[in-house]
Parts: sequence; C-alpha cells; structure tokens
Amino acid sequence: MIPRGRRKMSKKQMQKMMKQMGLKEIPDVTEVIIRLVDKEIVISDAQVTRMSASGQEVYQIVGEGEERALSEEIETEKEPEILEEDVHLVAQQAGVSIEAARNALIEAEGDLAKAILSLKTLKR
Repeated sequence: MIPRGRRKMSKKQMQKMMKQMGLKEIPDVTEVIIRLVDKEIVISDAQVTRMSASGQEVYQIVGEGEERALSEEIETEKEPEILEEDVHLVAQQAGVSIEAARNALIEAEGDLAKAILSLKTLKR
C-alpha cells in the first residue's frame, strides 16, 4: 500500500538508498570542464555523483554551466622550453652554430639526442 501525500526522507535514509543504487558523491569538486571541438562548458561549484552500472561509470553533474571559447593554450600546441645550456651542448656536440642548434632542438621538440643526430646526419 502506498501512503498518501509526500513523505520526507531523512538524510540517513537518502544515504542508504544512494548506497544501494551504487551512487557516491565526489567531494571537494571546484569545477567541471566539458571540452568540445570549438568551445568548453565550465560548471562551477558543481556537485558530482558517480554510479557504477554494468562495468561503466556514470557521472551526474549539477551546477551552473557557462560556455566559453577554448583558451589559446589548449588550442595551440605549446613549444617545448629550450634551455640555453642545451643549445650550447647541441652546438658543441654537432659542431654547428648556436642558431642551427636552437632550430634543431625546436624541431626535435627539445630532445637533445634527436637534435644532435639530425644535425650530424645533415653534415654528411
């Protein structure tokens, strides 16, 4: 028999029901970012609940969403940081100018051995 009217559920009952359903709240979430091809959706002060079902994780997110353009840092690949000491090492090992060593390091994405090898094979 279903009782008439609404029955309020205590916090303890709610937690028990959530546990039975496999729901767990993820604490201390500050924001959730959903990245699309051309923009992102940022949900601040989000409440996130996770449920495991049939070997899959299901996330429920509650909060205010805001759309924004992708930041430039995400859109473009970041150039590797090239240290001056690495440039000098490559120049010395390969017997080339500082500028050639720097360019080789940029092309090799900061990999010293790859930069030296490419410069030595070019000299032959």
